[in-house]
Amino acid sequence: MGREQAHPEPAAESGVQPVPPRGIVVGVDGSDHSHCALAWAAREAERRRRPLHIVTAYSVPIFAASGLDGGYATVDDSVIRDGAEAVQKQALDKVAGYNIDVDASVENGDASGVLLEMSETAELLVFGTRGRGGFVGRMLGSVSSALPAHAKCPTVTVPLVCADRLGEITDDKHVLAEQAKSGRELIANVVVVGVDGSEQARIAVLDAAAQAERLSARLRVVCAVPQYSGSLAWVPAPLDRDALFTEIQAQLDAGAAWLASHFPALTMETQLLDGSPVDVLVEASRNVELLVLGTRGHGGFAGMLLGSTTDGVLHHAKSPVMVVPDRADPRLADRASFGPMLGGA
Repeated sequence: MGREQAHPEPAAESGVQPVPPRGIVVGVDGSDHSHCALAWAAREAERRRRPLHIVTAYSVPIFAASGLDGGYATVDDSVIRDGAEAVQKQALDKVAGYNIDVDASVENGDASGVLLEMSETAELLVFGTRGRGGFVGRMLGSVSSALPAHAKCPTVTVPLVCADRLGEITDDKHVLAEQAKSGRELIANVVVVGVDGSEQARIAVLDAAAQAERLSARLRVVCAVPQYSGSLAWVPAPLDRDALFTEIQAQLDAGAAWLASHFPALTMETQLLDGSPVDVLVEASRNVELLVLGTRGHGGFAGMLLGSTTDGVLHHAKSPVMVVPDRADPRLADRASFGPMLGGA
């Protein structure tokens, strides 16, 4: 059973500085979206044998007075906080059956700012694609767009379409319609990672490989080449595009050999696909365990696979999406010895 311990009081009231959360941090607001995120985060904490920290953030709305004397009025903080604490208790009850260490906190402040600060020490941030307004303000939704680009640790966005696979129930009509259309499809034990030849993508590949090992899953490395993009727009002959694909495939093969040297037990495959990176990756996310992306790329041979593409994929993915921030990694040093890289560097 889980071992639960919620923070009894805010640090300002207790006079004790709070310990920065480590392990897996999940944002909740009581919505179906956050319930999906919570279920995924609890399973991940169990897989990694890491603690789970549940956070609910709220801000007190301020209303401008309309009288001649002007001024501002605020809602009673205690009423809003009581609601946030009820959401927190519900979340703790939902993860009571997991064999993990759990604690929780209710934070007063903008949700994006609260979670961004926690990303300084967290191993992973998890949240839903959107949530309700009310007392938690922008706990999810705009948060899920802002955090992947700025968080200091990897983030995982869990879409509501994953409710069924996570044992959660939703009455969202769009999700129910999609479930009725697709039926109860089996989830392949596959982790997909998008690449574009950039160093940021190689960082994402390393994290994707580690996640695939945790799940005993196959790693699928996907590179999408748009029909015409940027400098490729002037290429008129199919032969030139064929040569481009041959060059990119050689780089993918070299990258796979490099990755195998660091993850020798990992089963992997590469896919070089023709099409819009957003469309290709959204389709690749269908019926797999996880899709992994970097926060940004350099364009490179695949247009703009990372960066703006990441934001597009987050809004339409059919699986949880992990976004990995740029960082230094000593394993990148030996990549060039395994074969061609973008630009020869």
